Amino acid sequence: MFTGIVREVGTVATTDGVAGGIRLELEAPETARLVAIGDSVSVSGVCLTVVAVDGGRVSFDAVPETLRRTSLGRLRTGSAVNVEPALRAGEPLGGHYVQGHVDGVGTVVSVDPEGDGARIAIDTAPELLRYCVEKGSITVDGVSLTIAELTETGFTVALIPHTLEATTLSHLAAGGAVNLEADVLAKYVEKLLVGTIRA
Repeated sequence: MFTGIVREVGTVATTDGVAGGIRLELEAPETARLVAIGDSVSVSGVCLTVVAVDGGRVSFDAVPETLRRTSLGRLRTGSAVNVEPALRAGEPLGGHYVQGHVDGVGTVVSVDPEGDGARIAIDTAPELLRYCVEKGSITVDGVSLTIAELTETGFTVALIPHTLEATTLSHLAAGGAVNLEADVLAKYVEKLLVGTIRA
């Protein structure tokens, strides 16, 4: 379980092919200090399991299923990624409940400056958009955000300066791919309602 509050921006050190997937090694010293083999870490919104810790570097294996459903396969040496270790008991929940189970990959439509912040429009598939509501939560590349506006094909988020400084979202440009996770509460509500209707 995560919160969508990024703790560190890591850098991809290496990406090596492993049995159809990749071994992803990140330079992330703050995270490396906190985790051990077997721990869960959100990497740009994707929940991955730590397989090695070496100094300030942390390694993960991303299997073919993960690469098909996320943008991790597009990472290259030097790419920046949002990193968040799993939530520990007693820690504050600053964002919203995030599982690290990516629902789909969205496409950035536009990035427009808005004061010292930015307004970003993202298109996504209808099966994900159905869980989005204005002022509801959405996770974009591991960052907990509030939906500012819905469109027929996607949604818009408004970023404050701190979010731009503390995450990789400042690097987004039109045409870029982002990992998206809808609020899990919306999925449970839908399931409960469908079950009630059928009953």
